[in-house]
Amino acid sequence: MKKTVFQLIISLVSVFVLLGGTVQAQSDSIVPYQEGLHYFEIEGALASSDQPIELVELFSYLCTHCNTFEPYINSWKKRKSDNVGFRRIPVVFGRAAWEMYARGYVTAKMMGLGDEAHVAMMDRIWKEKAVMRSMEELAEFYSRFGVTAEAFLATSKSFAVDATMRKDQRLAQTYGIRGTPALVLNNKYRITGNAAVPSFDVMLDVVDYLIDRETAERLEAAALESETEELETELSAETRLETPGEQEGS
Repeated sequence: MKKTVFQLIISLVSVFVLLGGTVQAQSDSIVPYQEGLHYFEIEGALASSDQPIELVELFSYLCTHCNTFEPYINSWKKRKSDNVGFRRIPVVFGRAAWEMYARGYVTAKMMGLGDEAHVAMMDRIWKEKAVMRSMEELAEFYSRFGVTAEAFLATSKSFAVDATMRKDQRLAQTYGIRGTPALVLNNKYRITGNAAVPSFDVMLDVVDYLIDRETAERLEAAALESETEELETELSAETRLETPGEQEGS
């Protein structure tokens, strides 16, 4: 049976009430993590609901805590949902040595080198205690993974690498990053270690909590949009079915 206009409006209002009740129930319940304590909303966030959910790790090869964090983030990557993306941004903080390693990381990614090279670099520095001090040394290291040292050096000086480096450091500033490792979810939330987030396990638990919340909000928004489109379609169809006599008598 075809819905009347009144019935359709009631259906849409019911959706608003249902979603509002869900949000109210969530706000009334005890949440495990709180904004401003366990995570921070980024001022002027670049978040977009049209983009896939993404976690960004901001790190440096010369940060000992980043090295300690490696097995934690690698374990998280294996269990994350397929709809959640992940990438790294190497930060510089104005330090020449950090800039060299960041340029090496960006160059390696641009040349298609994957996690194998990343893990090997961490091990080289922190297990083998072999710190490299020039781009030539970095190029020689990365040549083990299928690129030539000459090509690596040339790419490291390219406009594309320079542009990526500038973009990455601007993002780090926008995110308000002051130390590493730091995590940013969806260009919207910053998660770092502090008194309320005392371990890497807790950091990643906060990430999972925020991912679940972002996913729920997107599903609710999609349901509302679908119901609204259905109402508009039904109203349009009923309008077209009205006879001229009915319109004149109304």
